[in-house]
Amino acid sequence: MKRSEINNTIKFSLAFLKQLKFNLPPFAYWTAEQWNSHPENCEEIKDAMLGWDVTDFGYGDFRQYGFTSFTLRNGVLHDDRYKKPYAEKIMISSEDQITPFHFHWHKMEDIINRGGGNLLIQLYNSTPDEKFADTPVVVSIDGIQKTFEAGSIIRLKPGESISLTPRLYHKFWAEKGFGKTLLGEVSMTNDDNIDNRFYDETSRFTNIIEDEAPLYLLCNEYPK
Repeated sequence: MKRSEINNTIKFSLAFLKQLKFNLPPFAYWTAEQWNSHPENCEEIKDAMLGWDVTDFGYGDFRQYGFTSFTLRNGVLHDDRYKKPYAEKIMISSEDQITPFHFHWHKMEDIINRGGGNLLIQLYNSTPDEKFADTPVVVSIDGIQKTFEAGSIIRLKPGESISLTPRLYHKFWAEKGFGKTLLGEVSMTNDDNIDNRFYDETSRFTNIIEDEAPLYLLCNEYPK
């Protein structure tokens, strides 16, 4: 992705969050210069990879594949300095913008439709060799256990949520015709470096073409 595309995506995301009255913490707006001026105070933000994440998953087509997220809180696996066993993110998905099939080996998560349009999510159990299983999928939707056929697409309207267990493949996107969607994710500790199993070969973090200066740094770009 070009840096200009990432900058514009963050600008549009901030406008959408303002529309839905969702506020971000102060470090969401720190410039690169401000990050360099706080080296002693923000190690948890850096180590837990809090903050902005804009990715096209290596497809080179952000309009079709990708999402924008902001991690609000998180622990760090296998690091006793950060003992939080939980994480919280918000994510913004545009109409028909796909987050491709993946599961997590460790993390259990709730995905919540916080507002805007509808979220569509497609589910498969995984086999021991990490393929799609042709078996019924059992999930909890707002505390009610439901069973679906393999590959079913579930619609979550604003206010609805679904619990996803480890090794459960999921793909999601905002339903066309209903506008972009603000998602919440409440989960166990999140580690996007080691706990994502994508069904097809992808890149979790995008390669950036630096055609202009960054508006805000992404969560994997903080100065050491």
